[in-house]
Amino acid sequence: MSADTGASAEAEARTAEVPEVPGTAGASGAVEASGAAGVAGTSGASGASGASGVAGAEDEAGAGSGAARLQQLFEGHRLTPTQRRIAHCMVRRAADAPFLSSVELAELAGVSQPSVTRFAVALGFDGYPALRRHLREVAPAERGAGEDSYNEYQQAVQSEIDNLRHLASLLADPAPVVRAGRLLAESRPLPVLGLRAASAQAGGFAYFARKVHPDVRLLDEGGTMLADRVDAAVRAGATALLCFALPRHPREVVEGLEYARSVGLTVVTVADSAFAPVARHSDLLLPAAVGTGLAFDTACAPMLLGRVLLEAMCDALPDAQARLEEFDAKAAARGLFAE
Repeated sequence: MSADTGASAEAEARTAEVPEVPGTAGASGAVEASGAAGVAGTSGASGASGASGVAGAEDEAGAGSGAARLQQLFEGHRLTPTQRRIAHCMVRRAADAPFLSSVELAELAGVSQPSVTRFAVALGFDGYPALRRHLREVAPAERGAGEDSYNEYQQAVQSEIDNLRHLASLLADPAPVVRAGRLLAESRPLPVLGLRAASAQAGGFAYFARKVHPDVRLLDEGGTMLADRVDAAVRAGATALLCFALPRHPREVVEGLEYARSVGLTVVTVADSAFAPVARHSDLLLPAAVGTGLAFDTACAPMLLGRVLLEAMCDALPDAQARLEEFDAKAAARGLFAE
């Protein structure tokens, strides 16, 4: 199995870098890291919590997916770094969560079995058996007619459909995306970061963004050069950085975002979960869940959210339409496309 799949406990273990913070949603309809498949923002000063988002849409989404149901369960609870690691593991394995023993969950999350018990108690249950019983009681409501007969490929597609439906519900409040679009439009140049599994998302965004934005710089190579390229963007006038972060989360992305903020960039991140290791280094986090039913993660929701961000950025660029028309005219003159 590839080192970029989301199946390894090592990926879950990296959430230990996130400090103890309040749960990712508050009591009002405005929160910043609302869920594994939600749309929200984060503040680096408060870990994965912030000041604006779409908690109301979370309620509308209900139990539209296992990840959303788990996210709602975790909201409002103050979790330690170890407990956040367990929460992240459960969100990533939402379909299996109701059927995992405490020992299995501990092994997957890279923690001790007593830590799993304390996690359940922190959520208000008498112990892990009570938490698992609760998850099993609500899980059947998510299954549709005939779903039991789906093969593994169909189940993977259905999981992505759930992720997209949940994302659609959360986009009922477009404010976080609109804010992100303005930040990206105003940054000249606009650095776009994506390494390993997220490089395709970053590359796709940068390809289309260049048609409407005057200066887009793709950062798809890590190592010691990453900080140099961030510095170059800042010297050229950049004010924001867009990051696509998908599991397994490279440590150099986490470090790169920390550095980007230290030199004054506002970081907008599309990630698979509000519990992702990049959350604490993002000013505005837009979560969109990945599918985990196949050997390699599927990223339909993050890809679509990237296109939504493009639309919001176009809306904030007064000359976007003129640039598109200019490109179309030149493409026609050059015979660039076959159709």
